[in-house]
Amino acid sequence: MNARSNTTSRLPATRDGVDEDPSAAAKVLSQLLERSTRLQAPAVTAYVRRLRDKRPDATPAEIITSLEKHYLAAVMASGAAVGSAAAFPGIGTLAALSAVAGETVVFLEATAVFVLAVAEAHGIPAEHRERRRALVLAVLVGDDSKHAVADLLGSGRTSGAWLSDGAATLPLPAVSQLNNRLLRFFVKKYTLKRGAIAFGKLLPVGIGAVVGGVGNRLMGKKIVGNASRAFGNPPPRWPSTLLVLPAPRP
Repeated sequence: MNARSNTTSRLPATRDGVDEDPSAAAKVLSQLLERSTRLQAPAVTAYVRRLRDKRPDATPAEIITSLEKHYLAAVMASGAAVGSAAAFPGIGTLAALSAVAGETVVFLEATAVFVLAVAEAHGIPAEHRERRRALVLAVLVGDDSKHAVADLLGSGRTSGAWLSDGAATLPLPAVSQLNNRLLRFFVKKYTLKRGAIAFGKLLPVGIGAVVGGVGNRLMGKKIVGNASRAFGNPPPRWPSTLLVLPAPRP
């Protein structure tokens, strides 16, 4: 059994949007988030580069629009597929909950790729693991992340795009402190939201697929809105790449 199967099988069951074991939910969601943010910066850079190669004249804003469309399509397709599988006659409740748990991993990993790609388009460095974790957490948490950043930097530094203007400049020790705060917000909000949608996916066939797809699209659009507010307006143009020439031989 692979690492993803081990992680998803431990996801606590939810019913009516209430977690049976909140402490277990916090631990597992933290593990899933850690897995999702392990994506290395070169992989994200290559993803954005492929989009730019297809549209050489596209601005950062146009590339971000493409990233948003790809992300929403991915999470909606994932939610609908699991909604159908979870409600398929004979699959069983435990197997259905396992399917929903696996789809949670897909949702978080898709969100991590989206957020880090948007950061790349904004020219925000994310080479260090803690910085990647902060970017993804801040977008998942939404406006509450703005308050967490304000506690560290002061409200004057978070009047606009709090990721581009504030959090991106934090030293690593402060980023680690920010991540601890954001994780608490994340676990509280995410378990409640995903629990309600997971319950909807256990409805009869057809209805479950609609709830799964539409529910994921609603959450995906929320993530897109969070990212837009957190990062602010994209830069008008891509940064120039400097070519460093070798020193002349003596």
